[in-house]
Amino acid sequence: MIFNSVVFLIFLPIVFSIYWLLSKKSLKIQNTYLLIISYFFYGCWDWRFLFLIAASSLIDFWVAKKIKASEKKNTKKAFVGISLVMNIGLLGFFKYFNFFADSLVDLFNLVGFHADYTTLHIILPVGISFYTFQTLSYTIDVYRGKIEPSNSIVQFFAYVSFFPQLVAGPIERATNLLPQFQKKRTFEYDKAADGMRQMLWGFFKKVVVADNCAVFVDQAFADPSMSSSGELFVGMIFFAFQLYGDFSGYSDIAIGSARLFGFDLKQNFAFPYFARDIAEFYRRWHMSLTNWFKDYVYFPLGGSRVGLNKKIRNVFIIYLISGFWHGANWTFIFWGFLNALYYVPLMLSKRNRRNLEIVAANSFLPSFRQGYAIFETFIVTCFIRVFFRADSIEDAFLYIKRIFSFQGNTWGNLDKISIAVIVILLVVEWINRKEQHGLAIGNRPVYVRWGSYMAVFLIILFFGKSSTSFIYFQF
Repeated sequence: MIFNSVVFLIFLPIVFSIYWLLSKKSLKIQNTYLLIISYFFYGCWDWRFLFLIAASSLIDFWVAKKIKASEKKNTKKAFVGISLVMNIGLLGFFKYFNFFADSLVDLFNLVGFHADYTTLHIILPVGISFYTFQTLSYTIDVYRGKIEPSNSIVQFFAYVSFFPQLVAGPIERATNLLPQFQKKRTFEYDKAADGMRQMLWGFFKKVVVADNCAVFVDQAFADPSMSSSGELFVGMIFFAFQLYGDFSGYSDIAIGSARLFGFDLKQNFAFPYFARDIAEFYRRWHMSLTNWFKDYVYFPLGGSRVGLNKKIRNVFIIYLISGFWHGANWTFIFWGFLNALYYVPLMLSKRNRRNLEIVAANSFLPSFRQGYAIFETFIVTCFIRVFFRADSIEDAFLYIKRIFSFQGNTWGNLDKISIAVIVILLVVEWINRKEQHGLAIGNRPVYVRWGSYMAVFLIILFFGKSSTSFIYFQF
């Protein structure tokens, strides 16, 4: 079941209505209902993988109990090790087995040894990268003493499988989300209304911006040799907005849906295309993953509190792991490597913590310097993302080479709808860049609010594309 489907639009109001009818009942009934609905939601993809998420949840529920009960530090570490091995092992098998097997065969063939094997064609469970990191953070935080282990298996299973953010995040920490399952929720109109606004904006970004851009992007990347330099450049720019509209659109729908049920999820995107450098960009892009790597990998490695060589090492480790997390392909690893190369000079010049405030915080328009910095950051990240989108590193280099060959003087049949909705996206989000989402206009006059809602709804109705899966489902 995907958010941008008729089935979900029927599913959500029914689940919402029954949920609040049960609000007068006990907390256990609320959580049990959410658990059943979440497993049903996930099982719509492939019911067999329900056993996998249940096993992952059960292991970490048990491990956390053992960590708390253990008095010796080495015993606690051993139980954390069990959680790491089991979770990373499952993730590695389902997501990376064929990648490592293929790479090993290629390596043997490269040095002159013929090697062959039969690929298992392992199916990647939807959302495994997200809920694995979510459960891992729980056991690690229990070990660190940041949270007490849950005493209710229903609450914990519901926390892991909470359907709005189960498949593609945000990656929630137990310190934020689990306590919300431990207290009874009551309906709050303002929270639900803002959730609906955020969902509406998320649908606009997904079915209008992302899915319109996708048509041109797919054509450009299918065979770069058949497109002009201008078409390939536009395809690269459109991919940036396809990826942003697709993933941040999912996050908006997830966060908005959760608010309908009385939950507050963490913000996952904070208008990253207004960032003035690569450091600020990743503080605003997929924030839950960035913070996860920072807290559970970067800081344990010493972060920036170590010598220069180790600082550089830590940056490359983080970006390479981030690339590998995104997929079992050398393109993602090289994408991470390029991001690290882009970030290191900023860190060496001690400018990586410079842009912490919102751009043009005290004015409507940015200064020339700010505008140039935004443009430069956006363009560089667009070129780096060619490796994220291409099927191979060779294809990515060919794509970029073709852009700079300046062959062909046509821009193709540019999709004017895509250009128009991108402009709308940028204008609306610039105006509301200090808010939690682009349609956070609950304090505006009633005619502004309802005029905006109707305008966005009509744009979705007339220019939205047919249901397609979200890009990050493959991760």
